Amino acid sequence: MTKEQRLKKRHSAEKRFRFYGLASIFIALLFVVILVHNIFSKGSSAFMKTAINVDVFFDQELLGIPNNPSKEQISDADLYDVAIESILKVYPASGLDQENALIDLFTIDAEIEIKNALIKNPNLIGKSITLEITASDDIDQLHKGNYPRELPEDRRRISDYQLQIYDTLVEDNKIVKNFNTYYFQNGDSRDPELAGIGGALVGSFYSIIICLLLAFPVAVLASIYLEEFAPKNKITDFIEININNLAAVPSIVYGLLALQILLATIQLPRSTALVAGITLALMTLPRIIIPCRASLKAVPPSIREGALAVGASKFQSVFHHVVPLALPGTLSGTIIGLAQALGETAPLILIGMVAFVVDIPSTPIDPSSSLPVQVYLWSESAERGFVEKTSATIMMLLSFLIVMNFLAVYLRQKFEKRWN
Repeated sequence: MTKEQRLKKRHSAEKRFRFYGLASIFIALLFVVILVHNIFSKGSSAFMKTAINVDVFFDQELLGIPNNPSKEQISDADLYDVAIESILKVYPASGLDQENALIDLFTIDAEIEIKNALIKNPNLIGKSITLEITASDDIDQLHKGNYPRELPEDRRRISDYQLQIYDTLVEDNKIVKNFNTYYFQNGDSRDPELAGIGGALVGSFYSIIICLLLAFPVAVLASIYLEEFAPKNKITDFIEININNLAAVPSIVYGLLALQILLATIQLPRSTALVAGITLALMTLPRIIIPCRASLKAVPPSIREGALAVGASKFQSVFHHVVPLALPGTLSGTIIGLAQALGETAPLILIGMVAFVVDIPSTPIDPSSSLPVQVYLWSESAERGFVEKTSATIMMLLSFLIVMNFLAVYLRQKFEKRWN
């Protein structure tokens, strides 16, 4: 083979390598676009809810409350009869079956929504008002175009009579779409139209705060000691090797550790943000120590030597000069570690955070859930409404992760000093 042939072969190999690299990047981006489009197309509708305009008359005899009632008296009042009477006026129904079919078009919390309107304005007693009552999950999915109404009646949860009512209400402009505040305010629910991420959002917030408060100072101090003060011997080498190994341990192992120590031995309350935060802190520790040590090692020795030359002690040279210069890399590593912890599911399942929690936790020791666990729970539900709720929660989780990763990149680029 001549020199020209070898040169031509080498150039062809370089072109093929570039093509394979660009093709790999293109295929990876294509799959990301398909995934994001699939999630957003299914989840965007979850931020809206379907409601039906209902004329409600607050009959004082049915309410059984005095004039000028207090909020406590209204809260204790039974508005079930008022709610049923108002719903049955929406469409003429004859017979118990048709009345039940009409009632099933509305959420089971219709009475609570009517009561909230009366609590907000007690002057409505004895008056009539048009309220937007949340529709049931089936009507909500039908109105959003996610329900196959062309199926035979025996294969649908919505009867032909209910479809007839729905079409009439649409023609009369009595069905509207509003922003779904329930999705952000409510906790979990068996009814998709009432389910929300409020409890999971607060639980994730508590967990990440506890994880940050525990993992960050311990990881930073451990990194400083190992990199700046610890003697170089077999013991420190053994510790460094194990830290690197712990960073690669599957997260479910930390869940098993927390299950045995935190729950079985110490007997901390199950399914709480406190246990979740401690578990995530154990998992995040090595993932913060590694970038923190790398940042400390990247500071030139001349910084340390210069500080010592002007009379600073070893402690002063480290904490006054080296640590501030290594802080951007440390912060970015910490944020990325917290972002990974935010998306963890396996260790939280083992400590009992898969429990059905309706109430929003007020403290870290209250039962709670988290965003990735909520995705796991809703993905196993059979109702159509939970499909869009699952995708919407994934969108929220991805948004938090993207923001945290951008913040890490921003901090590194803005404050990092480059050494030539």
